[in-house]
Amino acid sequence: MSEHISNAMKNWVSNVIVKYNFCPFARKEVEQNAIHYCISEAMSHDDAVMDMLEQCFELNQNQDRETTLLVFSNGFSDFNAFLDLVDLANAMLCAQGFEGTYQIANFHPDYVFADSDEDDPANYTNRAPYPTLHLIREDSMAEALEMYDDPESIPDNNIRLARRKGEAFWQQLLASCIHHK
Repeated sequence: MSEHISNAMKNWVSNVIVKYNFCPFARKEVEQNAIHYCISEAMSHDDAVMDMLEQCFELNQNQDRETTLLVFSNGFSDFNAFLDLVDLANAMLCAQGFEGTYQIANFHPDYVFADSDEDDPANYTNRAPYPTLHLIREDSMAEALEMYDDPESIPDNNIRLARRKGEAFWQQLLASCIHHK
């Protein structure tokens, strides 16, 4: 089961994030095999945060690992419960001294931006096959942003692309990531 989830997430990174350039920095990490996919069976916020902290310590120990996608295979299907997890994870990141070292991006199958309609295609810029905490090295992100001409334009470009393609396109693409062999 975890191999299926890992493959779905790899498909999503390649076929959505890289292919549609939602993150202009992801291609290099995919090509260098520097993304670690960790499948967590945590169902509680406490267990999920402990898994997240463990992955931070592993990033400290593995400098060739650029980033980690902590994917929840069973827990946090409810988006609001997931947002509570994101808040707790960010608080624990600070409490454990990782603030300034790592930051968390988050993705969810039912992601909805604040002040957005549920069916706005722009939500697909943060929709993934499974609830996911993405641990990012802040130093690497700062370096990548310095090399990018107009980093402030990235979210707006993603939203425009998502809306141009439409909700049905993204729904089908996300489903294909899960069912792709």
